[in-house]
Amino acid sequence: MKTKRKTEKKAVIRKITSVIVTVALAVSLLPARAFAAYEICGTCQVQADDGPVYTVKSLDYGYVNNTYFSLRDTAMVLKDTDKAFSLGVTSNSVSLTTGNAYIPSGTENEPWESEENPDLSLRRYEFAVNEEKVSYYTMIMKMPSGDYDCFMMITDLAMLLDVDLAVSDTGSLLIRTQEPFCASPEELEEAGYFYGVNSVLAGDATTGEIYYRYQSDDVYPIASTSKLMTCLLTMDAIAAGQIGLEESVIISEAAERLADSSDGVIPLKAGEEITVQDLLLGLLLPSSNECALCLAEAIAGSEEAFVEMMNRKAQELGLSRAVFFNSNGLPVYTEDSMPAKRQNRMSAEDMFRLASYLLKVYPQITDITSQKEAKLQYLDFEARNSNPLLHNMSGITGLKTGTTNKAGACLVTSLSADDGTMEHDLIVVVLGTEDSMERGRVSELLARYALQAFSEGGGASAAADAEGTVRDLPVHAEAAVELVIRGALRKGE
Repeated sequence: MKTKRKTEKKAVIRKITSVIVTVALAVSLLPARAFAAYEICGTCQVQADDGPVYTVKSLDYGYVNNTYFSLRDTAMVLKDTDKAFSLGVTSNSVSLTTGNAYIPSGTENEPWESEENPDLSLRRYEFAVNEEKVSYYTMIMKMPSGDYDCFMMITDLAMLLDVDLAVSDTGSLLIRTQEPFCASPEELEEAGYFYGVNSVLAGDATTGEIYYRYQSDDVYPIASTSKLMTCLLTMDAIAAGQIGLEESVIISEAAERLADSSDGVIPLKAGEEITVQDLLLGLLLPSSNECALCLAEAIAGSEEAFVEMMNRKAQELGLSRAVFFNSNGLPVYTEDSMPAKRQNRMSAEDMFRLASYLLKVYPQITDITSQKEAKLQYLDFEARNSNPLLHNMSGITGLKTGTTNKAGACLVTSLSADDGTMEHDLIVVVLGTEDSMERGRVSELLARYALQAFSEGGGASAAADAEGTVRDLPVHAEAAVELVIRGALRKGE
């Protein structure tokens, strides 16, 4: 059974198209262009299925082959397929509706009128798909015709439309509308896609099966993903009856100073009261550092004592390489005459264990982390979730973002999947991307891969001991298969 599983898995991997690699190959076939410090104008030949080949305008943002494609031109490529979409673009917003016929403006699929580099901003413009907000970075440009066009990374568009990409026999970029989006992390790693990331891991928290890992045992700063441990200790305190969700906490002067600093998120004032429920919302949605401090002080009396609890809990959970210096993940300076800057750190494997444990023991935490926004009642403050994947994929349930200069942009993603018998929590850990744009793209790609891997054979049921607590679970695919076999044999007895 092991050998068969390995053979099948290798066959699947060989069949999976690596979307990033194919795009890189397609772009590399374009004519050479002059170097520029900002946007570089170019074109690419794009084809949908067996349809005609179109010229699609492109912009390379900052670097050659960091290519964004014209949505208007691409809409023409897809107009006679099942993935057709209508498009509305203004100076600061994009509206895309799938299944609708695209109405041409008259200048699509023509070469650039000028090779001068436009001065554009790559940012998160307002973007709606079927009137629902999504979170992708784009460039919006006014064309000579007077119409606005949107330039988008083809990988993001492929994920949004759920289509596969390849390089055709003629060297053009091929959009396969009848094939779902898929990617092979193994091929991406071989192509160097993860060189700009500290570490990543994707797996099933319910079974412990790991689908993919890259530098997952190396230790890196984790920024505000540290707040998952703060959340865990808060839930432990609630479960023990030490504090209650509706209990009010008096805001300290230290919390007010943090709120007033450049790292402040929510305006807290010393002497005022706020509930534990609101503090949890502030902790997990907008990633409030001052809410983390308030919870630490309420539970342990001081942040120093709380940090001791964090490190003890890490040891209890087997997070042998985790080290915490504070409750929120901000850099901490020592009190030496020549102070050193320290940051909470952990490996991706330890983070997977922490997130898995949190979801198993306190699954209700996703009632908070799955919310796109929520109101902190005591402060009348609207808190928005910093997790971009909540807008881009269904089934996302959390969990936590984090960013510092040293840690880079981090994201721990949880999503639900159903094997027909029970729901599973899948987890993707991405540590140390260059910016929030790459963090979202890498996390979404791996989240979609995790669903793909789950449907292709992941999803063994978790086993429990006589007391009902989940025991140690396998972390390799072969071990998970053995777990399924043993479970099947027990059912047949």
